Amino acid sequence: MDKRSEHLEHHLDRHLVEELAQVARETVRDELREQSRKQRRTAVLYAASGAVALYAGGAVAVAVGLALASGLPGWAAALVTAALFGVLAYCLRGAAHGRHTPHTPHRVIGGAPPATPPMGLGMPYPPMPQDPPDTPRHRA
Repeated sequence: MDKRSEHLEHHLDRHLVEELAQVARETVRDELREQSRKQRRTAVLYAASGAVALYAGGAVAVAVGLALASGLPGWAAALVTAALFGVLAYCLRGAAHGRHTPHTPHRVIGGAPPATPPMGLGMPYPPMPQDPPDTPRHRA
């Protein structure tokens, strides 16, 4: 009877573990489904916001062009509007990049090459030979 109770206990333990694992899987699946639904909704709203902002920017560009066209020919007003928006885009790009230090070059123009490669990896450069290498002369 003892052997039988151990078998029953093992079977019940295994069944309980499988049932708990199934419940955990379903809970995680439901939670992930809910989170992805919320993220999908947020992504759709951001995309719609971007599309509306694009149309708003186009409307502003047309308004600026029409305002300039009252005193300039149409082509000149469009050209000035394009230049204004180009300058604005350049300024916004600069603001997005922030204040970075300029990249220093790895070589000095007119100077000698560094003793080691720029990243400090590998062997030093071999020394420059004093005389150019001998080249065979071809007879023509």
